[in-house]
Amino acid sequence: MKIYTKTGDRGETGLYGAERVPKDHPRVEAYGTVDEANSAIGVARAALGEAHPDVQADLEYVQNALFDLGADLATRYGGPYEKNLARIDAEDVARLEALIDRYQEEAPKFTGFIHPGGHAAAAALHLARTVVRRAERRVVELMHAEEVNAEAMRYLNRLSDLLFTLARVVNQREGFHEERWLVKKRR
Repeated sequence: MKIYTKTGDRGETGLYGAERVPKDHPRVEAYGTVDEANSAIGVARAALGEAHPDVQADLEYVQNALFDLGADLATRYGGPYEKNLARIDAEDVARLEALIDRYQEEAPKFTGFIHPGGHAAAAALHLARTVVRRAERRVVELMHAEEVNAEAMRYLNRLSDLLFTLARVVNQREGFHEERWLVKKRR
């Protein structure tokens, strides 16, 4: 099978279900940004190397779930292939919440806004978090135009919280001090 199909050469792509839409369609923007988030998480995992096997395993789970989320967003309700996929659900959101709670126990006490950075893997997790936030905005935009799985939105919201928490944990484990935002004083 060739990697190129030439079917998108005119600025259209196929949703799951074979319907063709422009490549800048809000649905494509939503699942495309989820794909970007997945890649950003891959960069964070590469920066982790073999350190932190628990974080690696949890991020691997997240990357698999993001493929499910992408399929969810690429499939319209009532479409012919909807029966072939498992949509993101409350159980998926609860799993992220459990991970957040577990890692929050280890993270330093949160006392205010911090600069994204520190260890290379933590910085990559912060970048992935911002891509997830953008994906969340793209899903909101899509929700204004079409029916979307509400759990997909909740999943992205929790995922950004998890990535923030993981970045803080990695910095803590690696001995990096968090730099706090120093609010500019009014003159």
